[in-house]
Amino acid sequence: MNETSREDEMAKGNANPCESVSVNPHTFTCPLPTSRNPNVTSPGTKTSNAKSSLSQGWGSSSGSRSDSLDSTSSAPLKPHTGGDVRWDAISCANSRESPLGLTNFRLLKRLGYGDIGSVYLVELRGSNSFFAMKVMDKASLASRNKLLRAQTEREILGLLDHPFLPTLYSYFETDKFYCLVMEFCSGGNLHSLRQKQPNKHFTEEAARFYASEVLLALEYLHMLGIVYRDLKPENVLVREEGHIMLSDFDLSLRCSVNPTLVKSSSTHATTDSILDDENAVRGCIQPSGFLPYFLPRQKNRKSKSDFGLGNSSNSLPELMAEPTNVRSMSFVGTHEYLAPEIIRGEGHGSAVDWWTFGIFLYELLHGTTPFKGAGNRATLFNVVGQPLKFPDGPQVSSTAKDLIKGLLIKEPQKRIAYKRGATEIKQHPFFEGVNWALVRCTTPPHVPDPVDFKQFASKDPPHSDKKIGDITDKNQTTSADSSSYVEFEYF
Repeated sequence: MNETSREDEMAKGNANPCESVSVNPHTFTCPLPTSRNPNVTSPGTKTSNAKSSLSQGWGSSSGSRSDSLDSTSSAPLKPHTGGDVRWDAISCANSRESPLGLTNFRLLKRLGYGDIGSVYLVELRGSNSFFAMKVMDKASLASRNKLLRAQTEREILGLLDHPFLPTLYSYFETDKFYCLVMEFCSGGNLHSLRQKQPNKHFTEEAARFYASEVLLALEYLHMLGIVYRDLKPENVLVREEGHIMLSDFDLSLRCSVNPTLVKSSSTHATTDSILDDENAVRGCIQPSGFLPYFLPRQKNRKSKSDFGLGNSSNSLPELMAEPTNVRSMSFVGTHEYLAPEIIRGEGHGSAVDWWTFGIFLYELLHGTTPFKGAGNRATLFNVVGQPLKFPDGPQVSSTAKDLIKGLLIKEPQKRIAYKRGATEIKQHPFFEGVNWALVRCTTPPHVPDPVDFKQFASKDPPHSDKKIGDITDKNQTTSADSSSYVEFEYF
């Protein structure tokens, strides 16, 4: 979500993220990492009920109510951000008599806007802590049937705890707005960064770095039963240290998933399940890097050697956490990144993320997308009917081309990673030499210049909600009525 993003977003009809999804109703409503478990509108719920459902998830629609993720303790609920002082700042502000709201924040700059809201750089007053705040206009969401999308994004953000995904520090609502307080990334996005490169494309080494971190983020999301559906350079933000953060989850799909250990580590070998159906982990879970978490909780547990862990000549068991059973009929995404199965209207699942990953890698290496046409409709025809072609330049390795070809197979069942997910992609020769356990310690190819927050030292009026309202009114036409948001005929 940013001002430089290509103007080819779209959402057909309601774009309900729960539309036509095969889910287990007992696993669909994953609890947030708090004591609250907000209701999720199930598939088939009428749009007229969406507003009341969202109000239950966000709090009362009157006044301003805080729902800070950490309202009772200064200890963070997100393990990977355990040393983050911003948790303490939010906790301190939330412990005061008045609930956390817009008046607690000083608006510094609008960072960008998208289909359902605008994002601002804000400072928590009296804390010297800076955040990105996504502000969504209630009336606009209701009039365009986007309430469920806003609710889904908030719930997904509350689930996330990963170094390459955003941290949600708090959420609250006012009479007019829904607000998400998230991590601020000072380095912009990969779309802008790519355009600053020589010939507007990354080197293969840089592309491998960014692709590896995005791959780990997608693997984690799939493990939680989340199909992202909106991967593109504009949605990949760059943190101050140069590592990435995937953003924008309003088009994401939630479903059930069965994380399972498999015996084989060979890309072409048959994957025999270690866990039987009785012991398979079901539903949306918080993934763990520790092997015992997924093993059966039995006293007579098999030894490590039974799984090949004690013998270096044997392959280590692998985690397969691909939500292969999900099906959605929603027609959402960005034209140049849409998978063929979405365009054909035949229903789609998690394989669409691997298609977009292939388009993403192609754009990083070549500076353009492979099926871009003269217009949006031409682009859609190219995605469905034209073969994949590589330009004469820039030159890329045969392993990079091979991976892209495997990801951009038009039949999703034949696409690489269709069943085994990120595990299969990690084993591709393009990622040879990548230490997946230490990706976070790899030196980034680009480190952004530090932001001088002193430039925002000027005082602003205390009525932040009015200031947001003024900006929202001026840009609402651009965001909501853009010709980029249109319906398309299926073909």
